[in-house]
Amino acid sequence: MGVEMFKQTLGTEEESVIKKLEKWAKETGDKTFVYYGETQRSITYKVFNEMVNSFANSLIEKGIQKGDRISLFLYNPFITTIAMFGIWKAGAVYCPINFNYKGSLLSYQINDTKPKMLITERQKVSIINDIKDQLTSLPVIIHDPKEDDHDYQDEHVQLDSKFLSLSFEDFMAGNRDNPSIDLRFYDTANIMYTSGTTGPSKGVVQSHRCLHSYTYLVRAFNNQEDVLYSDMPMYHVGAAFANVVTAAFVGCTVAMWDKFSPGNFWRRIQISGATNAILLDVMIPWLLNEEPTEDDRNNTLKKVILQPLPEYHHDFAKRFGIHFVQTGYGQTEAAGGCNVIIDELGEEQGTPPELYKGYTREEIAEIAKRLNLSFPKGNIKFPKGYLGGPTPFMEVAILNEHDEECDIGQSGQFAYRPLFPYIMMKEYFNKPAATAEVFQNLWFHSGDVGYKDENGFYYFVDRMKNLIRHKGENISSYQIEDLITQHHLVDLCAAFPIPAEEGDEDDIVVYVVPRTDELNEAALKEWTKREMPKYMWPKYIRIVPDLPKTPTNKIEKYKLRALILEELQKVKI
Repeated sequence: MGVEMFKQTLGTEEESVIKKLEKWAKETGDKTFVYYGETQRSITYKVFNEMVNSFANSLIEKGIQKGDRISLFLYNPFITTIAMFGIWKAGAVYCPINFNYKGSLLSYQINDTKPKMLITERQKVSIINDIKDQLTSLPVIIHDPKEDDHDYQDEHVQLDSKFLSLSFEDFMAGNRDNPSIDLRFYDTANIMYTSGTTGPSKGVVQSHRCLHSYTYLVRAFNNQEDVLYSDMPMYHVGAAFANVVTAAFVGCTVAMWDKFSPGNFWRRIQISGATNAILLDVMIPWLLNEEPTEDDRNNTLKKVILQPLPEYHHDFAKRFGIHFVQTGYGQTEAAGGCNVIIDELGEEQGTPPELYKGYTREEIAEIAKRLNLSFPKGNIKFPKGYLGGPTPFMEVAILNEHDEECDIGQSGQFAYRPLFPYIMMKEYFNKPAATAEVFQNLWFHSGDVGYKDENGFYYFVDRMKNLIRHKGENISSYQIEDLITQHHLVDLCAAFPIPAEEGDEDDIVVYVVPRTDELNEAALKEWTKREMPKYMWPKYIRIVPDLPKTPTNKIEKYKLRALILEELQKVKI
């Protein structure tokens, strides 16, 4: 039944977020689409659609054509949201950049994307000027916050004359009518970059149908009464698609802040009336660490997406009155392979009745049933890594090294096959060899290890890739090593994760072989803080005369991991 439900949406306006936005602007134009919490500003569907049209038509007037790539180097999520929808309406391709990037990380992604335009904000101009010699000349659209804006900065750096400087605010003065660009489900919508594990990061090319499939199981459990809370960066699929695009599909409200704040989280939920939120790893223990009060359940939040599912999810739900927890498995490349929605409270009251909005428990259960998704009770103790069952639009398998399906309970690599065209990535941008490798034997190979149980449920075990999960980011050890070896006193280094002291994320460890005795750990740590994004900063740096290697000269990181863990254990003792 779930497959048929999804299939019926294909080829209709139901799978176009642009058409849905225009539909809501026409039918429920006075309803709030975006509540931007940083400025306490509410923007209706009608007004937002007109703003987006102005930006899109200005892009078209400046010569942007269907399929042109536009890169965004923005911190402000509201400005990014306007630009994202405007880019899509102009028929162009949304190519966001991590706003923490600078130096070679930034120049690599811009040069790899080869955009027709770059959109940024005044506070980022100096970072672009710093890499001007590594970039070709291109038009740069600059958003200038006003003096009374929350993100205004006194410093007013001018863009280097190598680039054509354009005003974002001028682009907002364009024609407010819907552009007439013919967009098909197979047209490219985005290039989203993922961390490279054996080389630089790769651009994941996604169609407009990808937006539909990625958000389908999130929006299935929401209606127009819901309010989706968002505080993650817009260069991530979580904020851009699971929150903002989902709201536009559903016709509900997205409440948006610049970043997560554990101290202000519940106040924000109260102000916005948010019913749904995505909470990643350390966010959950941070919220649980607050002193319990009698008002913990006195909030509108009824459903959260927890990635990964922590062992204490039920304790979290019981304390704060969360009715439903949704979790699953997916990647930027492959919309969603597994999913489950957990009935945490059953008939017990969580959200007070006068604050409860959206689908009832009975309606949620019926939707899960129609989608063939499991709806287990929250007091069940799930094995670690529980992901639920397959989604309605993917074939999922656990494969061994020869791409044979593993036995029940046997660990292997997660692999997918789409049941419909264009619901997964098209390719890695300009990387045909990497694309062919990941799609070998007609399976998409995830690079992650898992297993399937006798009931058809899947479990995450570990990463095969050299990926580090830190501060909500997937970081490759390759990226860290590549940056640190740019230090003139570093000869060789090895980066790897160890379990963080709190949450299910990682701490970053780097072992370094210096060129001379002049290098010390403290100086190198200060250098990383100047040259690397904060989420990449190593927690532990160790300088050693050499690194252990195999006979084929591969660094044996497992030996280094054992060394640091033994050292840290002795410190604790």
